[in-house]
Amino acid sequence: MSATDVIVRGDASGFAQEIVVGPHRMIADEPIEFGGKDTGPGPYDLLLASLGSCTSMTISLYARTKKWPLESVTVNLRHSKIHAVDCQDCETKAGKIDRIEREVHLVGNLDPEQRKRLLEIADKCPVHRTLKSEIDIRTKEV
Repeated sequence: MSATDVIVRGDASGFAQEIVVGPHRMIADEPIEFGGKDTGPGPYDLLLASLGSCTSMTISLYARTKKWPLESVTVNLRHSKIHAVDCQDCETKAGKIDRIEREVHLVGNLDPEQRKRLLEIADKCPVHRTLKSEIDIRTKEV
């Protein structure tokens, strides 16, 4: 887990935001159709990137530890809002809920049991666990 602060700053005239994480700098923005200038990924894109990179890293680490012949991992993610009544496994039954679809492509000479286990490990990545858990976000003005 990172102890580095994530700093996000932008001027109030548009959507573009500078993101600073230690020595790393990125830009977040909204697409043109939502009023942005599309100079960087949007907030949900960054959320999906976080989950996807964590998933790939966790699967790769597990396979290395087990000395399994995993060559590469590609994770494709999509975010959408769906009606809660359309989700059979969800506790919420009214309104809309967020859905993230995650497809994992494993390359390597893995047997079916190894592939099955690596997909189970995908759900163990720290970002996945955070998104599925109760989150306490505290906001204050400084």
